[in-house]
Amino acid sequence: MSSKSSPLVPLALAAVVAVGAAVGIHHLGQANKVTDKSGDATTARQRWAAAAPGRIEPKGGEIKLSALSAGQIQEVIVSVNDKVAAGDLLAMIDAQDIEARIAAAEAEVGVRRRERDTETNLAKLAQDRRNAEDALAAAERALTSARRSLDRLFIARQASATSVTAGQIEAARSEVVNSASLVETERENLRQARLVSGAPLPTRLETGLTAARAELTAAEAALERTRVRAPADGTVLQTFARIGETAAATPEQPLFVIGDLSALRVRAEVEERDVSKVAVGQPVVLKTDAFPDQEFKGRVVVVASAMRPPRLAQRGPRRPNDIDSLEVEVDVDAGTPLMPGMRVDVLFRSETAPGAAAPTQPAAQQATVTPSAASAPVAAPAQPGPAAAATSPQVLPPLATGGARTN
Repeated sequence: MSSKSSPLVPLALAAVVAVGAAVGIHHLGQANKVTDKSGDATTARQRWAAAAPGRIEPKGGEIKLSALSAGQIQEVIVSVNDKVAAGDLLAMIDAQDIEARIAAAEAEVGVRRRERDTETNLAKLAQDRRNAEDALAAAERALTSARRSLDRLFIARQASATSVTAGQIEAARSEVVNSASLVETERENLRQARLVSGAPLPTRLETGLTAARAELTAAEAALERTRVRAPADGTVLQTFARIGETAAATPEQPLFVIGDLSALRVRAEVEERDVSKVAVGQPVVLKTDAFPDQEFKGRVVVVASAMRPPRLAQRGPRRPNDIDSLEVEVDVDAGTPLMPGMRVDVLFRSETAPGAAAPTQPAAQQATVTPSAASAPVAAPAQPGPAAAATSPQVLPPLATGGARTN
């Protein structure tokens, strides 16, 4: 055999390298293609900037309501899926002892007022102050009466749905709102009357009446704390109250959970390494195991300003407890079948994704790019290698529904 290599050997090696490069380029092109969910032909694959786990919540989050006063539950007015308005009665705690306090305080106020009215020939400023005190007391009693009337309607409707009309409840709600507004107005008028320069000091009888009215107001406030009311409009999502059970005045034992289902949002937790890839206004895609063949859209509306320990992901060997996350809120497009409590995968679109609008980066995250550097072309390497792979755009593989990407 000749000691010199055949001239065909270099040619064969070159051919093998060329075939390998062609095969690699072919597979790379196939990896960057996915089938469009709408049924069209294959399209360019979307590149995700980041992924994070999330949970569906009502607009404004879930509101957990606990009793403000401990006692036995006397009435439960609402059930799951009932829609409520701000101020509506949800449950009542037994308040017989408080009712007795109110009756005694009302009697004392009546006696003290008759004694005070025996004083005549008052100065104008003193009479103006007295009139303001009487007007505020009357407004407070009217507010208490309006709330009781509304509560009676709810109790009657609970016993018989046809006994109370929606118009009656709306009228009672309006009366409560108007009475509360009048109380604030009269309270300001009394404050102004007491600040007038030159007004004489209250007499002993006026002071006695003021103390009796304060006791009555405190008793009515104690009665109001035995009523669990809706703080805002929403839907009853969960109820834990049962008639006859003892309610504890602690947030650890909620009686109701309500939320505004007119819109949904997602609370996602972005890992620290992906913080710079998320911004307000960025479009996202949501996937969940409940609807494996569907994708839902949303948009980032809030990005927290500080990291905190994660709450959604389970900690374990693959997720050390020293990893913090950034909380991100996403508004979900209307008309989706998603429900509060569902876990979803939140996929943040890259700025270079097809059809994706460029998000608005916060000022702290905006990078300064010179025109020359932005417009200068990037030379491609002659052969694919480790260096080229390190500088190529990050392409995340498709995520399995139900769990976000983890290390």
